[in-house]
Amino acid sequence: MNTLLIFFAFPIAVIIISAILQKLLRNPIAVAAFIFAIFLVVTFTAFDETFLIATFVYTILAFITALIVKFICESNNNNNNLCELLNDILRINRFNSFWYILLNL
Repeated sequence: MNTLLIFFAFPIAVIIISAILQKLLRNPIAVAAFIFAIFLVVTFTAFDETFLIATFVYTILAFITALIVKFICESNNNNNNLCELLNDILRINRFNSFWYILLNL
């Protein structure tokens, strides 16, 4: 179970969350620091010290993912719709969460 989490679920989650955080924070170092902080807490609460190696790997993966998203979104000939898709997803989630909070008051 832990092997599947470490080698499959966590890296995919880090890639997705890093792409979204890059669009929100617009700073790859801040994205990597955020991922490192989260996994550092997870290391000492849910796993043992050997998970710290995986934490460093996930931090590097988050930084590389954030850089890739930054370069894709800043390119002049942006033929991909990745940036627009992320903007739409973030806009829809903000809109839905706003109405969810407003209607549940």
